[in-house]
Amino acid sequence: MCTCATPIRATIADGRPVTGNVARVTTLRLRPEGPADAGPVRRVLASAFARPEVQTPPEVGLVDDLRDTDAWVSELAMVAEYGGEVVGYSLLTRVRVRPDRGAVAPALALGPVAVAPHRQRVGHGSAVVQAALDAATELGERLVVVLGDPAFYRRFGFEPAAELGLTSPWAGLGEPWQALVLPPSTSEEGPPPRGEVVFPAPWSRV
Repeated sequence: MCTCATPIRATIADGRPVTGNVARVTTLRLRPEGPADAGPVRRVLASAFARPEVQTPPEVGLVDDLRDTDAWVSELAMVAEYGGEVVGYSLLTRVRVRPDRGAVAPALALGPVAVAPHRQRVGHGSAVVQAALDAATELGERLVVVLGDPAFYRRFGFEPAAELGLTSPWAGLGEPWQALVLPPSTSEEGPPPRGEVVFPAPWSRV
């Protein structure tokens, strides 16, 4: 947080310029989820995915259930914090790619991604997704899959997963089934895996 005693022109994390006497500028903090974040994360998910026909969106239960599996990678559960409030969330969890031949290979699934309604359309969603992808790259991960809006995910480099030889129970949906190849950590790494993407059990209940 920046505290300024004189008039400044600043850009807050939502991208809107502010002029005049500004005492404090609130910035967006991106960090891995901590033990105290489970409740705030549930609230963000519940509000972002709220719909009249369900009392609790299934995305809330999905995250809770994934926490109790070996698919959970604590460094890749990313929150966006604005003014001390958790307002965004992006989760990468472990999946497996089963090729036609050879060994099963690790990959990651992106989702759920959520932003609290009162902080949507100001860039928080893009920021928290990019933070998770950057963290995955630092860990040496090579492949991320997602089921979502191509208009949003293409900005990160996602492309149709079918073009990368990847199938899943959702492959029949076409363009929303997407994948991203992350940069290799060394020049000696081979191409990313191809085959059937196998999701952990909690995904079957969404």
